[in-house]
Amino acid sequence: MQPNSTSELPVPSATRFRAPIWSLLILAPVISEVLSGSTRISFLFVLIPEIMVWGCGALLCRELVRRWQAGATSLLMLGLALSIAEEFIIQQTSIAPLPFPGVNANYARFWGVNWLYFLFMLGYESVWVVLVPTQVTELLFPDSRNQPWLRKRGLIATYVVFLVGCRIAWYGWTQQARPRLGAAPYHPPMMAILLGLLAIAILISMAWLLRSHGHSGQVDSRQPASPWLIGLKAFIFGLAWWALMTLVFAPHPELPVWIPLTAGLVWAAMAFALVRCWSSARGWGDLHRWSLSFGATLSCMSAAYISTAGWSQLDLIGKIILNLMAVVGFVLLARRVWRRESADPKLHVCH
Repeated sequence: MQPNSTSELPVPSATRFRAPIWSLLILAPVISEVLSGSTRISFLFVLIPEIMVWGCGALLCRELVRRWQAGATSLLMLGLALSIAEEFIIQQTSIAPLPFPGVNANYARFWGVNWLYFLFMLGYESVWVVLVPTQVTELLFPDSRNQPWLRKRGLIATYVVFLVGCRIAWYGWTQQARPRLGAAPYHPPMMAILLGLLAIAILISMAWLLRSHGHSGQVDSRQPASPWLIGLKAFIFGLAWWALMTLVFAPHPELPVWIPLTAGLVWAAMAFALVRCWSSARGWGDLHRWSLSFGATLSCMSAAYISTAGWSQLDLIGKIILNLMAVVGFVLLARRVWRRESADPKLHVCH
């Protein structure tokens, strides 16, 4: 259970939470970028700035949620804020014309925003960068899941590393990668930057205002679905989300833009409502959390194989090996969770 006030939160020691901190720093970019194939083996050097941006970003989101004693809804709001920071401020990929080979840059682009790409990234970066890695890390270290992990100096250092990583990511993409892809120089309008900052501020405020929502185990009279059914549905919901990206790369999409945009919003709302319904049941536990995280991770690993035709043999073999290692890791984690819950069933029911 969580403490009743922030004054009761224990002060983190200098080394006590080192393992969960580093685990989240690494898992955030590994799950979202490496396992999904967005970062290939031949470009693995970019994992360092990804740790600085995605790892530190996820850690800061998680830290704020724990200090506020908030729930998963607040963590989602902060994840969306991090996504908008990436898409509008840092790499600006949702407001600059898409430079990727084979992309239909004009499809769903209006008012200076790549709306379909942006919608996909909102889900991708909030779920697979923040929510899933945070959940997996807290399953690995259940004794510290309800506590903040950073002292004041650690919090400041994380912010600094995050900002430096943002600068590196901005320069590496906008000044180096885009020109190599043949993209024309792009200078974002100040209005787009200001609107991005405004959206970030609103989402952070919503995370604070909704801090009493999203805690698990609040409904005594209902039991959650089977963990295996939860994992299957998480896989289906996650895999279908990647259909938005296939439309971005379709040569001549026949669907009117409003159809995938509306369908994506409805799909996201359904996924949120379903997970919220599951997790609010009193019987929600670590096996359910594991199954939800595994299903989501499996979907992001599987979806990338649709676009591996042009990959080098090194990249393809590397992805297969890393994906298999991830599956083995999840199986070992499931074994640990099952043993922990079997030893004391009361331990798995917590917020």
